[in-house]
Amino acid sequence: MKHSIRIVPFLVISAFGLLSQTAIAGVVKMSSSGLCHPPQSSWYERTQNYRAYKSLDDCLDAGGKLPKGVMGKTTLIPPQQTLAMAQNYDRSAFGHGWDDADGDCQDSRAEALIAISTTPVRFATGKRCRVVTSRWISPFTNQVIQNASDIDIDHVVPLAWSWDRGAGQWSREKRERFANDPVNLWPVEASLNRSKGAKGPNEWLPPAGQWGYVARFYRIVKIYKLEPRLAENDWIRAFLNDCRS
Repeated sequence: MKHSIRIVPFLVISAFGLLSQTAIAGVVKMSSSGLCHPPQSSWYERTQNYRAYKSLDDCLDAGGKLPKGVMGKTTLIPPQQTLAMAQNYDRSAFGHGWDDADGDCQDSRAEALIAISTTPVRFATGKRCRVVTSRWISPFTNQVIQNASDIDIDHVVPLAWSWDRGAGQWSREKRERFANDPVNLWPVEASLNRSKGAKGPNEWLPPAGQWGYVARFYRIVKIYKLEPRLAENDWIRAFLNDCRS
């Protein structure tokens, strides 16, 4: 599904000359690996699976990167990205691991597993702290998972993604609350959680349940008053509108 995204253009001076917001002849191809190939790229014709953009600027503002050989001497970076680089995301700013706020030995990972399980959970022998088995239905695939060791707790809105969209300015207490908020925690396949990394929904979507995932993502963004990039916000709104229609 393709969406028209409004972006703020910026300039890249490359080995091929000035590539600005002026439209380049032919579409710019964003490959599945996120590289933006203008027609001048040596990989242009070989890139068969791609998302098309009208200009290089559109592709870059949608989160793409320049491939080797197209990288220029000078890049003028948008103000939002400059701010992001200056703030230096640190996972420890959101607390050290999963929190056990009520002191019952079940941290927020265990509590997420307990809350979302469709059957009573089984704990490690002699302890009620560590969940080992139960029955979970992954919101990313709709598949049943029975071993807790196969599960990662996904931050629906990734911590690193949130950092330069507002969380970097929060108090430590608010960041820890965000990192352990049950609304932002989903038990999913470990492999998919690691594939997602710190990407927003315009860069990564689960195999199943995409509408529910994006809707939940956007709900959390609104709850915490995060500020997505203009292109990200437009993409999310367009995606949700398409799903409703």
